[in-house]
Amino acid sequence: MSTIIEIQGLTKKYGGLTALDDLNLTLEEGEVFGFIGPNGAGKTTTMRILTTLLKPTSGKAWVAGHSVTDDPRGVRQAIGYMPDFFGVYDDMKVWEYLDFFAACYDIPKGTRTGMVDDLLALVDLGHKKEAYVDSLSRGMKQRLCLARTLAHDPAVLILDEPASGLDPRARIEIRELLRELKNMGKTIFFSSHILSEVADICTSIAILEGGQLVAYGDMEEMKRQIRAHRLIQVRVLGDLTPLQELLLRHEQVQTIISPDEVDLPADTLRFDFLGDDEALSGLLTAVIQSGIPVISFHEEAGDLEDVFLHVTKGLVN
Repeated sequence: MSTIIEIQGLTKKYGGLTALDDLNLTLEEGEVFGFIGPNGAGKTTTMRILTTLLKPTSGKAWVAGHSVTDDPRGVRQAIGYMPDFFGVYDDMKVWEYLDFFAACYDIPKGTRTGMVDDLLALVDLGHKKEAYVDSLSRGMKQRLCLARTLAHDPAVLILDEPASGLDPRARIEIRELLRELKNMGKTIFFSSHILSEVADICTSIAILEGGQLVAYGDMEEMKRQIRAHRLIQVRVLGDLTPLQELLLRHEQVQTIISPDEVDLPADTLRFDFLGDDEALSGLLTAVIQSGIPVISFHEEAGDLEDVFLHVTKGLVN
């Protein structure tokens, strides 16, 4: 894979306010990149710079080999941008809306009809081709605006909160559409505050806080690094006391959590474990050999919320 987005020392200041502070990022072709952080973190500022709508105070950025400051026209041809607040033309029919934006990219009239039909099929709006835009639900308008960004077949999609304000069903539809676009080879750079959705579809993430990058990289690797220990859950048949006593004697077991402390089933314990896979296997063997009737024994995977809370904790305390 080759680099398709590169950001070096990107900074944006508004008087005494630093909205973005020395940001450095690199994205490879075909990545689905999640850009997360609270409101005011600098996500939209970054996206507006990458889409040539805002000039940086300092630093450089390239999209598909084009400099955002020196070659804005080249950047605009390479990207499809969906802002967090998008405009639609309510007095247009759905097909007219897409045809208009295709014309803006100098797509020949003879090829636009087929292209519009293909885009509507991709976003599952073919049945709304003759409908007026203002008659669409919010979720449908969101999918229509995503179709608009694809009119000139860009290599990179930059999407600012694409699922914002949608109901659960519409969010699922957007998520599945992003998966399909990934399978088509598009590089997707999108922001979100819905952490579970980012975790579902991203190959890598960056977490921004107060204009600064606080975490960046492959998401699975980041999860492993954030949790220095492993969280193990064990369910047994009958009394938990023998299991608790055995775990208390094990030097690699820490912080045993019982059902009366948190919302756990009455036959289940959770504990932190500091060892590797071999040590964990040895612990399970010891539990079984002691005669404790184990029903289940598994490691709980950390999620994106763990990562986010961990890396932002020091900044908010």
